[in-house]
Amino acid sequence: MAKKLPRGIRENKGTYEARAMINGIKITLYGSDLKALIEEFTEAKEKAKSSQDYRKNRITLNEWFEEWFSTVKAHRVKETSINPMKNNFKRTFGFYIGSKKIRDIKPMDVQQALNTMEKDGISNSAMREALGRLRECMDFALGSQMISVNPCLIVEVPWTYKKAKEEIALTQEEQNEFLNEVEDSWYKEMFYFMFLTGVRVGELGGLQWPDINFARKITEINRSLSCSYYNGEKREILVTPKTVNSTRQIPFMGEIEEILKSQREKQARLKKELGNRWRGKEELGGLVFTTSMGSPCSRYIVEKEIKKVIKKRMREKEAVLAVQEHREPKIIRDFHPHTIRHTFATRCFEKKMEPKVVQKLMGHSSISITMNIYTHVLENKMNEEIQKFGSANTEQTNPYADLNIPKRTITAMSHC
Repeated sequence: MAKKLPRGIRENKGTYEARAMINGIKITLYGSDLKALIEEFTEAKEKAKSSQDYRKNRITLNEWFEEWFSTVKAHRVKETSINPMKNNFKRTFGFYIGSKKIRDIKPMDVQQALNTMEKDGISNSAMREALGRLRECMDFALGSQMISVNPCLIVEVPWTYKKAKEEIALTQEEQNEFLNEVEDSWYKEMFYFMFLTGVRVGELGGLQWPDINFARKITEINRSLSCSYYNGEKREILVTPKTVNSTRQIPFMGEIEEILKSQREKQARLKKELGNRWRGKEELGGLVFTTSMGSPCSRYIVEKEIKKVIKKRMREKEAVLAVQEHREPKIIRDFHPHTIRHTFATRCFEKKMEPKVVQKLMGHSSISITMNIYTHVLENKMNEEIQKFGSANTEQTNPYADLNIPKRTITAMSHC
């Protein structure tokens, strides 16, 4: 009768093999002396248990997050996203409860951290991102038997009842006013291009001249400019676009061909004039849109130029009021670079383009993102469109015209 061996040990051609997995620690031992192997195997399992128990009892949230992020998360995200993700955690949960041992963190600790963040003025988007990452991190701790329950699952988030800030596209009049204002600016062509393509700011900054196909009359979006700081040093590198759908081709629309040719000629002329002072970086290739010294057009540059136009209009208004003239220049309302992208989509829908076509032009990952803009445009057009409905019976005059019944408003109808 074959000798019964302890669990985890088996005989293999005259020798013995012992295998076990204790709290994520793999144990594999071999030996010809069964008694000695059993003793060694038992000792190894106890060490594994005590080692895991030590980590359970001692490891802090910051220590665990660093281990989890570097082992699990880092290889799944873009290199340029690693530092922003880690910095977001450090200034949120890492700052408020990072020194606590993960076994001691309770839902109330997470809730109090969120409440304090809100009081300290940390944005909803930063808190939402940090909480999502903390949940992932703690889920992995739960699966690794480091904790018995994920403390993030029952907290009340402060942004639940807050309406997200509405992205309001520029009207056609506002768009015209802005473009008129940049007519003599070095960045005229850049802004026209943004209004005619709806590209993201990163995609604008990463656009190279080989991406412009004048023969086929298309612009190819293949990369994005990433600007970040690492150890206090500014890094500008070209990366893959935001999503798979972001890689796309945008046909020339409006006066875009003339605008691009003007930019090419203007840039070549200035590059020749500046010579060695041209700041273009070889590793970034021949960028289409640069500063007047050849540096890449980052988000900071685009936003600064928008603010410059807005401030100029404000000064004009103040000057007019100072001399008490009757006329008053129109003020261009404050907006940020992404508003131009939203404005492009709005113009597309106003021209009655199909949502799927707009999705492709914008490079949206989902049609629902495109439809949110479409719905907003429809709401603005609702009053105008409803007037087209007319009477229920077009062959008769309205028999209730003399009853002075007030018309139901759009607001009332929306609650039906």
